[in-house]
Amino acid sequence: MSPHLSLPMQLKTALLAGLGASLCISGLGLLGHLQQALWLMAPFGATMVILFALPASPLAQPRNIIVGHLLTTALGLLIAQLWGVHVWSMGLAVGLAVMLMMLTHTTHPPAGANPLLVMLAGEHWNFLVNPVAVGAIAIVAFGYAYHRWISRQPYPARWF
Repeated sequence: MSPHLSLPMQLKTALLAGLGASLCISGLGLLGHLQQALWLMAPFGATMVILFALPASPLAQPRNIIVGHLLTTALGLLIAQLWGVHVWSMGLAVGLAVMLMMLTHTTHPPAGANPLLVMLAGEHWNFLVNPVAVGAIAIVAFGYAYHRWISRQPYPARWF
């Protein structure tokens, strides 16, 4: 949020960001509840900060959100499957995830937690589809609609 905005404008921007984040996470949670499926994971909370507070950021763009979450989760699952879960494999998975996101221009900081999440929780490959792929796509779709019709902020700056 720009320090050059008036206090009422800063408040409006913050309220809209908080509302968007709240509605998006609540919607994912409700869908999960209705379908008796997992639609949420902790890194999505951090994605909300970037998507709703900083929608123009390169880190908030659809490619970064979707591919960043998918790449890092798949990498964490692969490393866990190949080498098990221990301090070295977790460190390797996070380091490789950062490197891969940078090389593919899909950096999304919340996704850096995904290797740790899947390794510590003992997740399996189906986790990559739901909640990761389904959730990331739903988040981007919600962000697009929310910014277009409610916050009136341009989003996305680019699709891919």
